[in-house]
Amino acid sequence: MLLPEPRISRLPPAVHGGLNYRELERLRLAAGDILDFSASINPYGPPPGIKGVLGEAEIGAYPDSDAGELKKALAEKLGTSPANLIIGSGSTELIRLAATAYFGPGDSVLVPQPAYGDYEVAATLAGARVLREPLAVAQNGFRFDAGRLVGAIRRWRPKGIFVGNPNNPTGAYLAREEVVEIIGASPDTLVVLDEAYLGFTENAWSSLDLVGRGNLLVVRSMTKDYALAGLRLGYGVASEAIIGALEKVKPPWSVSAPAQKTGLFVLGQAEYSAACARRLRRAGRYLRRNLSRLGFEALSSSTNFFLVRVGDAAGFRAKLLKKGILVRDAASFGLAEYIRIAPRRLGECRRLVVAIREIIA
Repeated sequence: MLLPEPRISRLPPAVHGGLNYRELERLRLAAGDILDFSASINPYGPPPGIKGVLGEAEIGAYPDSDAGELKKALAEKLGTSPANLIIGSGSTELIRLAATAYFGPGDSVLVPQPAYGDYEVAATLAGARVLREPLAVAQNGFRFDAGRLVGAIRRWRPKGIFVGNPNNPTGAYLAREEVVEIIGASPDTLVVLDEAYLGFTENAWSSLDLVGRGNLLVVRSMTKDYALAGLRLGYGVASEAIIGALEKVKPPWSVSAPAQKTGLFVLGQAEYSAACARRLRRAGRYLRRNLSRLGFEALSSSTNFFLVRVGDAAGFRAKLLKKGILVRDAASFGLAEYIRIAPRRLGECRRLVVAIREIIA
């Protein structure tokens, strides 16, 4: 009997937000009729003018594997060198590249819990052993305990650590001095700082000047704040040595020509993204107030999404889905009593509140 590698058999499932089209087909629901609060993506859509940009992309030839034009423009915007940048097909590709380049059998990788499921998938694919460190539980949510993470790094000396900042699904956000502490705990530990949701984070700080320390890879998404989930686009910032290692294992042509063209366009759309983030914060405050009136307290979060304790999260999600509304069941994060909600436009948030009121009546 033909069997895959043993580590593939042990591979944990990586559950994501967004529509599950097989599930919708089984329930006889049309994707266009579903309001999706499960995926943390800008609900206002891409910036105006993007369709014209897509039409200009050359799809009859292979794209530039290096995404050189986009890399130069992004380096100028970030105030860094193109040699410190890698462009990827979304931040998840970059997470897997980091694991492929730096982790292997016999290595251990630290993953604070709960966390984005693809950290563990990437480490397992590389053959590494995953070490889990729970986040501290505060009165109104989860928080990072940087001292605890530093202690775990010094105790176990892992080859790498994945840190979502803000963390998915909790929204916990580390301060600069805490990240500096984690980077300094072990120069031989690769710190993958996943800033995919930075664009939705109020009072965010920049980590890019820290990459000179030599063991930090900052991963960012251009998918979420510019609503480009269908194109896949992200980038990593690190020392030249780390970028060189990632480039060696990156598949050729992984970033399509339309994605590269779009990336160049959205670099000039920072005000659009910031305006959308402001509106989402207002919608989030509306949801928190009204959920509280219904008896559900949203946990503290530094970004646009937040956790809400509802009891039977899977059942709660199923009831809302029958009403055409999708929320994230957080059971895959080990939080079976919680749902994760990413606010949408204010009118759509009102529909969510009405639907919740109806299912608990």
